[in-house]
Amino acid sequence: MQQILNYFPGLNEEQIRQLSSLEELYTDWNSKINVISRKDIGNLYEHHVLHSLGIAKVIRFREGTQVMDLGTGGGFPGIPLAILFPDVQFHLVDSIGKKIKVATEVAQAIGLKNVTFCHSRVEEEKGLFDFVVSRAVMPLPDLVKACRKNISPHQHNALPNGLICLKGGEVENEIRPFKHEILTWDLKDFFNEEFFVTKKAVFVAINKRKA
Repeated sequence: MQQILNYFPGLNEEQIRQLSSLEELYTDWNSKINVISRKDIGNLYEHHVLHSLGIAKVIRFREGTQVMDLGTGGGFPGIPLAILFPDVQFHLVDSIGKKIKVATEVAQAIGLKNVTFCHSRVEEEKGLFDFVVSRAVMPLPDLVKACRKNISPHQHNALPNGLICLKGGEVENEIRPFKHEILTWDLKDFFNEEFFVTKKAVFVAINKRKA
């Protein structure tokens, strides 16, 4: 938890309370429903919470922004981002019901008011959002194809509407088809831990700016 405070020193008491509650909640739920590797649950804050908040280092979502977390699993990156951006609405989607159950229970336990949940495949999701966020659930071309229909044409953020995903390792082949619509950031430029040396945030613009 101290890692989070080091990189996000402006958190208020409610945000600190919510983030501090995650370890006990995820440890308990993970013992019943495996949403995080049992070997990795001890690294919850670095490998999952802080990694999710890497998105907050590349964009500050404006009030009223609508975000879909595609393939959220147990709630990453959606739940940490929802804590950080209480005036932004997050819609967490996963095709595996037991994972959505964990995310829902965790969000309810910490009193998150700006999240909704859906147990479905992305192909079935009809809503429109300013951004889709994701943690490496599928190759980038497949991800763009899957969520293109869900990106609203009306935008009010610094970045055009589109997809922001967290990736690890070599991404050159994945991003090549989108060279004119893409931005990438190395998370090691924001976080000092060795875990982030190979991690990136990747943005793909999907719908151009409209008034």
